[in-house]
Amino acid sequence: MDKIIERLKKFRKDRNWEQFHTPENLSKSIIIEASELLENFQWGSKEIDLKNVKEELADIMAYVLLLCDHYDLDIKQIMNDKIDINEKKYPIEKEFGKSTKYDKY
Repeated sequence: MDKIIERLKKFRKDRNWEQFHTPENLSKSIIIEASELLENFQWGSKEIDLKNVKEELADIMAYVLLLCDHYDLDIKQIMNDKIDINEKKYPIEKEFGKSTKYDKY
């Protein structure tokens, strides 16, 4: 992961784009790219352009990693922390096979 982050930062630095990568702009870009990912499923999911899905996922992750780097956050650690929270919030015995939000039943 560190090599990918360094490569992203070099790509950005070589183009003098760091000036545009504020936390606000990175956050906006995550949403924009997520919307572009969603376009792949706009009319159903039978015929998906998997190449485009991969490209949009990569764009989303690039912005996420750059935002984490900005705040000096370890993506692996924050993901594990969130999984820990979710394991407590959504215990198997209460949540197994359910899609309703935990506070709606």
